[in-house]
This record gives sequence, structure tokens and C-alpha cells, in this order.
Amino acid sequence: MLHVAVWVLMFITPLTYMRGYGFSLLRYLMMCASPLLLMIVFYLNYLWLTPHYFVKGKHRYYLLVNLVMVVCLGIALHYWMTFVHSYFETAHHLPPRNPMVLDSLFFILRDIFNLVVAAGIATTIVLAMRWQHSEEARLEAEAARAEAELRNLRSQINPHFLLNTLNNIYALTAFDAPKAQEAIQQLSKMLRHMLYDNQETEVALKDEMQFLENYISLMRIRLPQHVEVRFTQDIANPDKKVAPLILISLVENAFKHGVSPTEHSFIHIDVVQQASSLTVKIENSNHPKTERDRSGHGIGLQQVQKRLDLSYPGHYQWEKGVSGATYYSHIAISL
Repeated sequence: MLHVAVWVLMFITPLTYMRGYGFSLLRYLMMCASPLLLMIVFYLNYLWLTPHYFVKGKHRYYLLVNLVMVVCLGIALHYWMTFVHSYFETAHHLPPRNPMVLDSLFFILRDIFNLVVAAGIATTIVLAMRWQHSEEARLEAEAARAEAELRNLRSQINPHFLLNTLNNIYALTAFDAPKAQEAIQQLSKMLRHMLYDNQETEVALKDEMQFLENYISLMRIRLPQHVEVRFTQDIANPDKKVAPLILISLVENAFKHGVSPTEHSFIHIDVVQQASSLTVKIENSNHPKTERDRSGHGIGLQQVQKRLDLSYPGHYQWEKGVSGATYYSHIAISL
């Protein structure tokens, strides 16, 4: 439709040069040579020269063909229009015009320039369309890569989480079998969430919070009395969707580095959801593991960073670090 509209406008322009002579269909058709040649040059570049030669790197052939074409057509158009004017001046008994050589040269250069512009516009449109298609293909490939990376991260979270949890249950069976049974029941609830909900791109916030509650309950079973654990929730919309298992690594990290077997320890987890924002504050006493304890190998926080980058690019803020004897991790997500 855009092409049709442009060429209708171009073929109307000869009418503006017919003032003073009255309308003549023959003269109009003869003067349509100018837009007709513009159309020929445009579509030769649009459909053939640009996609088959310029795009494929054959720039010299593209320039040579265009140069010969526009020069020949520009000269031909000038002499044709000179003939048209002479023919109708004779028909109206007007004195013939005898343009100077410089005038003829100017008109030839003008017609050549117009044809070059038509060729340039055609080439620009083709290149812009190919760039747009390439950009769309790149975005699709990037989205597919991001989705594949997300699936890969989820597959990494499962064994990492299971390894830590099974280690806890194994230690528990040595001194309290009933609590170990309770721990296995808690683990089964978490596995249900991991096996089914983790396959979705988003889950209800209430399900994710229930998953964290089960994990914290499991961890509390083996904690000594001097460890203070607090988990608070202020959820305005429990059905709000979030990326699954995006916080479990942070909670794991708090239990891993926030508990000392002898010193007073604390783990505070506060989750607040209001409107379209989710704020998670995790603070714990800082008891970093020694070099001899390499369980987890620090992949948990790296996974959180990647999950946030892929699931909420540009829509989250994460502050983490050590303040005195407290390690903090504060995340604000725009859902």
C-alpha cells in the first residue's frame, strides 16, 4: 500500500507541468516517462541489483550497472522531454526554445541525480529490511538461548539443593530417627514443588513461600538451641507469579554461613510483597566457612545472579555484603 501511494503521487506530478497548455492525455502520457524511469530504476535495485549483488558483496558490479543505467536513462530522458516540449510547442504554434549547452547539461545532471536518488532509496530500504529481519532473528535466538540457559540453571539447582538437604538428613539419622523421618516428609513436600512447579516459568508466590517454609522447618530440626531463626511474610497477593526457586540459594547460603556450632547465631528472612514489587531481606550472622569446608563451592549465589538476570533483566536491585558481624542480602524485584 505504501508503494502504491508513493507511485500514485509520483505519476500525478506531471500534471503540475501542464499549466498554460490545457490538459492533454497524450502529453500527460508522454511526460510520465520521468516517473516511469524512476520506477524502473527503483525496482531494478529493489528486486535485483541490491539483493543479488550489493548484499552479497559484489559492490563493483552493482555500482557499474547502476552507473551505466542512470547515465543512459538520464540522457535519454532529457532528449525525450526535449522532444515532448518541442512537439507541443509546435502544435500550439509557440516559438521553439533553443536551450544553451549548459542548460542541457544541467537538466541531464538533474535527471541523473533523480535516478541516483531512486536507486539509493531502493538500496536503503532493502538493507533496512534485511537488518530488521536479522535483528528479529537475533532476538529470537537470544530468547531461545536465555530459555535454554534458564532450563540449564534449573537442572543445576536440583542436584545442588538435594546434595545439601540429603547431607542434613544423613547427619540427623545418626542421633534422632523420628526427626529424620519428619525431615524426609518435609523433603518430599519440597521435591513435589521442585518436580512440578520448577518446570513452569512462573509459580504462585504462596507456593514459593510454602516451599521456603518447608525448607526452613527441615533446617530447624538439626539446629542447636542458640541459633535464632525468623521467617516473616507480608504478602498482599498470594497468587502473584514469580520465577520458581529463585530464593532458595540465598536461604541455603544463610544457613551455611550464618550458623556457628558454639557462638550465638541468627538468620532473619523477611519477605514483603506489595502491588507489583517483591522485597526479600535476608540477614544472618557471619560465620564464613574455612578453606577446608568447600561444600557447595559457592555456586548458589552465582545461580541467583544468573536467574535474576534472565528472569528479571533490568527489573531488580540486589545489594549484598558484610556489615560488621552481619551478612546481608537485600533484593527488590518489580514483578
